[in-house]
Amino acid sequence: MITLYINNIKTEVSEETTILEAAGELGIGIDTICYHEKLTPPGLCRQCVVEVEGARVLLPSCITKVKEGMVVKTDSERVIRARKTILEMLASSTDLTDSPELNDQIKRYGADTDRFNNSEERNYPVKDDNPFYVREYSKCILCERCVQVCSSDIQFSYALTTAGRGYDNRITTFYDKNLPETTCVFCGNCVAACPTAALIPRNEFLNRNGGVL
Repeated sequence: MITLYINNIKTEVSEETTILEAAGELGIGIDTICYHEKLTPPGLCRQCVVEVEGARVLLPSCITKVKEGMVVKTDSERVIRARKTILEMLASSTDLTDSPELNDQIKRYGADTDRFNNSEERNYPVKDDNPFYVREYSKCILCERCVQVCSSDIQFSYALTTAGRGYDNRITTFYDKNLPETTCVFCGNCVAACPTAALIPRNEFLNRNGGVL
């Protein structure tokens, strides 16, 4: 067992526990974006960062294992500022209209969604290539949950992947094929895992948009 302190509260957890899990056992919530409890933590978004005494940088709590005597702050001024900035950067380039979890965080942190309003928005055409669900990647925050559920975490279909680098980084299919031409079995797990409605059932998309694609 490992003894550590989170927000001045002493706790003991097993040595393979992450800071996020340890905080959760104490009832201390840490905001996340890319993390999903059923998936392998990817450590991509850095929204779950915490301040650890002695560490030079903020550490992602979803993938950082606890250490003996560790002193953790989950809501320091430095942590709050980092999370707020991440939300502001996401809002500057991505349509978060249908992202309730993120909009809740934006309100709680008082994030200024116009702070980086000179940034280029990620605009992609709606992909409607099958009768089951629509891909609206202008709402995608690149959390990669869909890629994870489609691969070895759950489905083992490997129909979805990432492509491009830098600002052109995006979720797509292998060789940009239409979904019916891939190994997709239309299980719906990717849709269920998406936090922003970038992947959405086709009927729901049509209802939201007055029957227009």
